[in-house]
Amino acid sequence: MSFLSATLDRVQPSPTIAVTTKAAELKAAGKDIIGLGAGEPDFDTPQNIKDAAVAAIAAGKTKYTAPDGIIELKNAVCDKLKRDNGLDYDPAQISISTGGKQVLYNALMATLNPGDEVVIPAPFWVSYPDMVKLAGGEPVIAEASIQTGYKLTADQLEAAITPKTKWLIFNSPSNPTGAGYTWDELKELTDVLMRHPYVWVMTDDMYEHLAYDDFEFCTPAQVEPRLYDRTLTVNGVSKAYAMTGWRIGYAAGPEHLIRAMRKIQSQSTSNPCTVAQWAAVEALNGTQDYIAENNKMFVRRRDLVVEMLNQAEGITCPVPEGAFYVYPSISGCIGKTTTNGVTIKDDETFATALLEDHGVAVVFGAAFGLSPNFRVSYATSDADLTEACTRIQTFCANLS
Repeated sequence: MSFLSATLDRVQPSPTIAVTTKAAELKAAGKDIIGLGAGEPDFDTPQNIKDAAVAAIAAGKTKYTAPDGIIELKNAVCDKLKRDNGLDYDPAQISISTGGKQVLYNALMATLNPGDEVVIPAPFWVSYPDMVKLAGGEPVIAEASIQTGYKLTADQLEAAITPKTKWLIFNSPSNPTGAGYTWDELKELTDVLMRHPYVWVMTDDMYEHLAYDDFEFCTPAQVEPRLYDRTLTVNGVSKAYAMTGWRIGYAAGPEHLIRAMRKIQSQSTSNPCTVAQWAAVEALNGTQDYIAENNKMFVRRRDLVVEMLNQAEGITCPVPEGAFYVYPSISGCIGKTTTNGVTIKDDETFATALLEDHGVAVVFGAAFGLSPNFRVSYATSDADLTEACTRIQTFCANLS
């Protein structure tokens, strides 16, 4: 009889973390490695936010807080949702957690029973299906395609919903594709949800402020106000404010759901880091000017990567609307052979050979539920991106 829980057999370790770890190990061994796997901005946390954390420490604001966050941060979240999204919430409808991942996990743990289904559009963030499984539910994968810009259609959503469906997990702009849904595209999906009143929507808005060109972000409860009472709007400070390591995420939703999530959190981690909470108050309430400045750099990097990858033989790379990822297709490389005699039978083989032969670390598409693709994070320097894309071009050119 195994000492370990059978639940572990239902989940896999995070592939994105595995790629980053392997790249770091090769680099430590003296190899020339360019890592394009990490999903975090390379910018430093803005100074006003760091100053707020220092001030909190100096003022002795280092004790336990309420399990799901300080009232000051909940108020800041309410103000943000009203200011940016036109959504009205009060503090009793807000949950603060240790990163957006914990928010999602708490909600699934608080609501799923064995056999409950959760519709997850693919490509998806790698953790969604495993969190559903850990909570006892069953992920139902609805595959988008490059032809629709990696966005789920209303017909696909309708086909995925069954009487067992409890949630739709929705992410725009998307990790891993950067695809962002327009108001009209999202309205088509919310119209489907309105025909299924027992299905809730868990919307992951973590990349909300990383939106480019003419794309305007919108969120489900904003597009369809009648979904307000069955929507959990999830966000955080990690991406827009370069605060990945501070670990603060938040959610807004019906009060009874927030109470249930609080119960889960109170018996697992309890409150998020107190100092990080005060820093997040400043992030949400303070100046937002640097977001637009950072986005200019992200757009330049996106355009550089898209152009160079589309020049690589066998690769097709759409232009994403947001986030800091591209998700190119390698359908033109499948079946070819590397100079070392390795046949590219799938995107995992491609990513492994690329790392071993040319020192570029990317995440293979199967990890995100749609192949044959790979994900590039362009949240790194122009010089590294140029060199990495040049190596990818060389790798592809040498396939035969």
